[in-house]
Amino acid sequence: MNELKNITIIGVGLLGGSMALALKDVTDAKISGIDKSKANLEKALALGIIDDISDETELNSADLVVIAIPTNKIAEETHKVLDLVNDQCIVFDTGSTKFEICQSLKKHPKRQQFAAVHPIAGTEFSGPEAAFKTLFKGKKNIICDPEDTDEKSLEVIIDLFNKLSMDTFFMDSDEHDKHLAYVSHLSHVSSFMLGKTVLEIEKDHRNIFNLAGSGFASTVRLAKSSPETWTSIFLDNKQHLLKALDEYIKNLKEFADLISNDNFDQIYHCISNINKIKNIIK
Repeated sequence: MNELKNITIIGVGLLGGSMALALKDVTDAKISGIDKSKANLEKALALGIIDDISDETELNSADLVVIAIPTNKIAEETHKVLDLVNDQCIVFDTGSTKFEICQSLKKHPKRQQFAAVHPIAGTEFSGPEAAFKTLFKGKKNIICDPEDTDEKSLEVIIDLFNKLSMDTFFMDSDEHDKHLAYVSHLSHVSSFMLGKTVLEIEKDHRNIFNLAGSGFASTVRLAKSSPETWTSIFLDNKQHLLKALDEYIKNLKEFADLISNDNFDQIYHCISNINKIKNIIK
């Protein structure tokens, strides 16, 4: 990856910071950071995540710009970045929703320099201090609407993610958002609402920690996730997420009815059928 000499990361939190650390291992590039939070920038610099603090006036010297900010701000920021970068610079984002971003950028004169990228990786923690260089190792990476990105830029990005030990797939941006509503966004809603329900009932929080088993801990883990990040994702993917929620609520109501009616056989049959998921997710 010798052609990448100057890389700018916009947003130095968990994803952006981890991307910066990972890129240090596979490139010789200088990594610069831009963030609305001065404290995050100073922390990222002190932790060795970035090599220096930059701003948008220096984007014209970047070979690669990674936009790792909340999804509701990505389209606007990417428009601004594409206006400022040179004609050889490659730009990609790391957002969990893609359709609205791709639609917004469709007619930008430098659209071919941008790739709508979703590295499917993360933890429930946030901020530069949560970043670590192996976050992406062995994970899946999705590039949406690849036909709108020029082949040379795609080759560089795919090679980069190969070096980060990620498997890259291509998807239509709307299909991406629909599928992610079920396999990612819905699980976060479920975790947040489980946490809300327990906190409302268990007024003595010590009982939660004293009685909670590993099942509760693993299910509610996602409820620790960043409110800024997930509020943006839920609203950006509103159409698909609401459909997923309708189906989820329907299944919860049907299951509640089975319990209410002491229907042992149907409850057993339902759980038995759902157990088949263990053959899909190892």
